[in-house]
Amino acid sequence: MTQRYDNPTPLNVSPPPPKHFDDTSSDEKNVGYLPEKVDKGPPTAMARKLNERQLTLMSVGGTIGTGLFLGMGSSLNNGGPMGLLLGYLIMGTVVCSVQMALGEMITFMPSHGALTNFPARFVDPALGFSVGWNYWYSFAICVAGEVTAASIVADYWKAPVSMAVWITIFFLTACAINFFGVKCYGEFECIFAVVKVFAITSLVVIGLVLNLGGGPTHEFIGLKYWRDPGLFRQFNDIPGATGRFLAFWSVFIQAAYSFLGTETVALAAAETENPRKTVPRAIKSVFYRLLLFYVASAFVVGIVVPFNEPRLLGGTGDASSSPFVIAINRSKIKILPDIINAVVLVSAYSATSSEVYCGSRVLHGLVMDRMAPQIFGRVNSRGTPINALIVSALPGLLAYMNLSTKSSTVFLWLVNVSAMGGIFTWWSVCLVSKGLRARGIDRNKFDYKAPFQPYLSYYGLVMLTAIVLMSGFKVFLKGNW
Repeated sequence: MTQRYDNPTPLNVSPPPPKHFDDTSSDEKNVGYLPEKVDKGPPTAMARKLNERQLTLMSVGGTIGTGLFLGMGSSLNNGGPMGLLLGYLIMGTVVCSVQMALGEMITFMPSHGALTNFPARFVDPALGFSVGWNYWYSFAICVAGEVTAASIVADYWKAPVSMAVWITIFFLTACAINFFGVKCYGEFECIFAVVKVFAITSLVVIGLVLNLGGGPTHEFIGLKYWRDPGLFRQFNDIPGATGRFLAFWSVFIQAAYSFLGTETVALAAAETENPRKTVPRAIKSVFYRLLLFYVASAFVVGIVVPFNEPRLLGGTGDASSSPFVIAINRSKIKILPDIINAVVLVSAYSATSSEVYCGSRVLHGLVMDRMAPQIFGRVNSRGTPINALIVSALPGLLAYMNLSTKSSTVFLWLVNVSAMGGIFTWWSVCLVSKGLRARGIDRNKFDYKAPFQPYLSYYGLVMLTAIVLMSGFKVFLKGNW
């Protein structure tokens, strides 16, 4: 195929990678190199097989993970009900700032590997390289993390099956869903999304009913737990406003990790029909989804379970440590905990499949930008980057390390390190949004214009920088070093 370049010496990029998108405008000529057309490209090009329904449900389901069902328990214990609510509310605004900035860029240029391609295009190729490989590592390692989580959740029913068997089943089936192509993956994610949305909506309603005395015990709770044990926990027994602020800040950082994955709709843009219309619709609803699923859940959890409830620190990893299940058990309801555990299992399994998908697309995007070996760019007849998929799934085998106590400690360290890769990617999105404006591109020609820009991007940049710098603040407290 003959390649066309609007600028024979692309800005800050040498050599220029192949073009990823169509309909070149005068503004797009200001962005350095132009990638190759998605639908008419070489064997590295993927097909647009995701429709609007699939993309919308994927974006909805992507906001609901195991962190929502299980992670809120430790957050409530660390921060108290008000610390939990404020932490998730403010973190939700940060995530929205990232999504809005990303939505503008994706609809302007729906390219492969957008989250790694844009930093290289608008800031510097070195940033694109570092963001891309950090992001890929984050997904690759988290495949093993989610497989492990699903296996622990499955063990809730105490079936006479070794964890190694559960790990094998979840790992192989999650890979199989992706091997059959993006259309198959999209359909499965739609099913998972419907289950998760129905479950979390039902849990919020059940929590409100229990709080108002509608359970078998008919106990009216109201705001009792806001008075005793209180709105905030004094973090690490530090007295006064400092202890309360640190309690909030610990929840704020935990919430950041719970929200990771909400940006993955951008990775599917290059495989979506008419992304300039479908992506904005998915992006625009992010704020309302976050408000309903996370903020409403944080509020309900804070009024039905006290933060000093011992079971919040059970550490089992299954539904028994979920604050929703704890509230239901306190109300003497028998069957619901098993149903919730099944939903948590679906959530963990969905996350496993999603990590494999996202990791393979990030690696494929790096190939398209000539930042990874070309062998990982080849796709099969279904449009799946098969080599990238295999390499991205293989780290999932590290889940077997959890069968040994000593190895599981190393594995946990690897997963904790990988989590920062997602935060770093969010940070780069806000920085790239500023770089896009520095190129003098007319925002009035965007298919989607986010509100409150560029101030939202500045806000996200400042808050994410603070998270990166202060994520390990606990090590400086007494007794931790």
